[in-house]
Amino acid sequence: MSTVSTPAAPTAVNGRPRPKATSVPSTSVPSASAKGTSAKGASSPNRRSAELQGFRGMAALLTVVFHVWQQYFTYDRDGAHSPVPNRYANALVSLEVIDLFFVLSAYLLTLSYARAAIDGGSTRPGRVFLFRRAIRIVPLYFLAILFIWATRNPTLPGEWSDLLRHLTFTQVFDKEQIFYTIGPTWSLSLEIMFYLAMVVLGPLAVRACRPLRRRSSRVAVCAAGCALLYIGPFVWIAVARYGLEIPHTEWPVYFGPQARFGGFAVGMGLAVLMVALGERGRLDGKVAIPLRVAAIAGLYLLSLTGTEAEDFPTTFFHPLSALLWMVLLYSTIHVRRRGRWHSWLTARWLTGVGLASYSLFVWHEPIMLALYNAGLLPPDGPEGFPLAVVIVLVVAVAAAAVSYWVIEYPASLLGKLKDGQGGSREFYPEAARTP
Repeated sequence: MSTVSTPAAPTAVNGRPRPKATSVPSTSVPSASAKGTSAKGASSPNRRSAELQGFRGMAALLTVVFHVWQQYFTYDRDGAHSPVPNRYANALVSLEVIDLFFVLSAYLLTLSYARAAIDGGSTRPGRVFLFRRAIRIVPLYFLAILFIWATRNPTLPGEWSDLLRHLTFTQVFDKEQIFYTIGPTWSLSLEIMFYLAMVVLGPLAVRACRPLRRRSSRVAVCAAGCALLYIGPFVWIAVARYGLEIPHTEWPVYFGPQARFGGFAVGMGLAVLMVALGERGRLDGKVAIPLRVAAIAGLYLLSLTGTEAEDFPTTFFHPLSALLWMVLLYSTIHVRRRGRWHSWLTARWLTGVGLASYSLFVWHEPIMLALYNAGLLPPDGPEGFPLAVVIVLVVAVAAAAVSYWVIEYPASLLGKLKDGQGGSREFYPEAARTP
């Protein structure tokens, strides 16, 4: 291994620490909105989109805090020590939110297929879907990977296999290099695989539902497909852990699509549910608020009770947390009237972070490690952790804002090159018709 390359380190599972090295600790969703009502106090499409943007901003900020928490573990003969000694506060800081990203992504991208399958209509060709996903993910990802890899491999050939795996989104299958270069980007491997699955499963669902005359039958077919996609990873995890007794440090076993696609399945199920309901069954505050409280409490309890890397709450943290995130999203977007919770989600500062959440997600870990290695962060341990969180958040959010406007936004304009059917857009139709 190259001496200038970053070695891989075991990751935390459900907030449990991993050994610290000079490596990276170890989460992309497009914006969209569902149909809503413009009645006073209810969620309009624009407002609902802002609420989802707020969820993205919240998830991105919590991801930064989580990785600073990992970085600030200390180690001695007695083992690893969290920078947050209080057990209850530690459970909050160590809450992983990667599954919220997966649920959001799948929900938004499945809506059009769910509408076509349940209520008829058409969807965009697969090549259009993949083109739009590519311009959303690839430009920033490739630039960041190439830049970080080059800074850590100043002499060629460097750790070229690491670069190849990251550029092909296959790092999630490599036990040694899954968390190299930019650790959190293992999740983007799953995003890309989900996109490829969607262009196959979406049209199949539409075709399967087309002969069915009853709307309830079409809903049932879509819901059953989502349930199967969720149950599969759940069974895989159970067999791997309790049947084959595979240790949690076999990262590809528990981080690969066969284990993590449950989060996407839950998001797909939410999309089917929202299309099936339409404007019916909107929740009032007496139902929505208890559901939100129950979902947040459930997430907290999962984090609190998962004290060992291979206990039940930790082993099944991700499929269970995905369900709880779905409940929180459903009780937020399918309501009769908006309240303080919605006002907080749509606060300008939070939706602003949500707008640049992909850039924040990609850049925050390299920024944290650069600050840490340069001695610009406080020393390890409980005393330095709070200030470290503040410093990393300030620098990373500022960098993310620049990255969004310099890289993400210009790349999004490439979407204008294609029309709705995936063909090249004709910018000068008059000239094209001139003999």
